[in-house]
Amino acid sequence: MLKQRVITALVLVTVFGLGLFATTPGQFALFLALIFALGAWELGAMSGLSQPLHKALYVLLVLALIYCLRFVPISLVLAAGLLWWLACTVLVKMYPSGVGLWNRPGLRMLAGVLILVPAWAALMQARVSSIEGMPSVSGAWLIFYIFVIVWIADIGAYFSGKRFGKRKLAPRVSPGKSIEGLIGGLLAVLVLPVGVALYSGAGPSAFIWLTLVTLFAAALSVVGDLTESLLKRVAGVKDSGKLLPGHGGIMDRIDSVTAAAPVFMCVMLLSGWLAAQT
Repeated sequence: MLKQRVITALVLVTVFGLGLFATTPGQFALFLALIFALGAWELGAMSGLSQPLHKALYVLLVLALIYCLRFVPISLVLAAGLLWWLACTVLVKMYPSGVGLWNRPGLRMLAGVLILVPAWAALMQARVSSIEGMPSVSGAWLIFYIFVIVWIADIGAYFSGKRFGKRKLAPRVSPGKSIEGLIGGLLAVLVLPVGVALYSGAGPSAFIWLTLVTLFAAALSVVGDLTESLLKRVAGVKDSGKLLPGHGGIMDRIDSVTAAAPVFMCVMLLSGWLAAQT
């Protein structure tokens, strides 16, 4: 099992690197569309859609909504994503209270749309943006920064939770997660803004702001993970899919990113710290 996980992880890193750094924005959009189509298929299944035709129609619905984003102000889409993940923070903490809502397939399908569509908008916006005062953090590197937030927060939470974890974060949803793990993950991600500031020569205000937004995105990335865990629990499945040997499905790999990306990009955009690439 470990060998299988390592091989799959290496393949995923290679594919991700090529899809992110060896593509134009248009090509990256197609690459991202494939990933999100697979994610929509899995979310459709977790929503109670059992027939392949029904899951395919759900995928087409998500892709159609993604296409229609070109007609909607990006700030509204990202704001909707931020509000959704703040609401999920409450819903996850309340569970199993309110389980009746999650038991409705239609609402779970709506949840899938709110998980994927703002995340798409955020990642595509990141692909053509940079951070004010930090021109080196732009385009593909800005997306990479968001992914690294998630990876470091997850690794930090795992080790700190294993060593110090006593108080459960959301025991009815994911018994393995602890408050100490969350704190450890947040402390771990502090190395990111420090490293970026040192590399880019950013001023104090840019550094402080990047630190706050990074911590906020890291915290909400945990909500993304917990929300998918909740959906899987309601659906009665262990993994979102079986596409990735040893790793489950696509959503098992990107659940945290679907929360971190719109949160990070929304705060950056609305605060004026996001600049278009030249």
